[in-house]
Amino acid sequence: MNMRFENYDLAPIHNKDAWRICDFMVSNNDRFKDYFPGTLKENLNPTLSQLFVARKVKEFAYKEEFLFTIKENTNKSIVGLIYVKELQKREGQGELAYCLGYQSKGKSLMSTFIKKIISWCFTDAGLNTLQIIAHKKNIASINVAVNNNFVWKKTLPEANQIHNGNFVDMELFELYKELSGHY
Repeated sequence: MNMRFENYDLAPIHNKDAWRICDFMVSNNDRFKDYFPGTLKENLNPTLSQLFVARKVKEFAYKEEFLFTIKENTNKSIVGLIYVKELQKREGQGELAYCLGYQSKGKSLMSTFIKKIISWCFTDAGLNTLQIIAHKKNIASINVAVNNNFVWKKTLPEANQIHNGNFVDMELFELYKELSGHY
């Protein structure tokens, strides 16, 4: 799936993305250290990024997890990532996780691309339920969920460990295929 919105493209992860992902993650270190620590840790230098990207390309091919990049078209820099992860194929469930760099916040990019990913998940990936898990202080992420008709389900106590070692509660949002209009 490839999609264009204004001056940005959404596309599946590609082997040539390693340097760009490394640059994206490192330049947004402070932004991602609490809620994307695993991806950040795996992309702190170009060698780690090459290993990360090779694994994600393979996982995409085997339909184990799907990672999409959001690139700015002028210089092809990566400005965001969207995961379709935690796939439970038998139950038809997956989780959406996403991050956007400092330079692209406030442009409604993520809400727009998540809308397209939802359609792809329900039609091409065969999922029936999508989840978004966000911290209550991450208003932008919660707005992405709400703008795409996800419904708050519950608070997940101490569901995420942040960079200082503390555990924080997270909010669970869900969207069901039969209620989404994506058939």
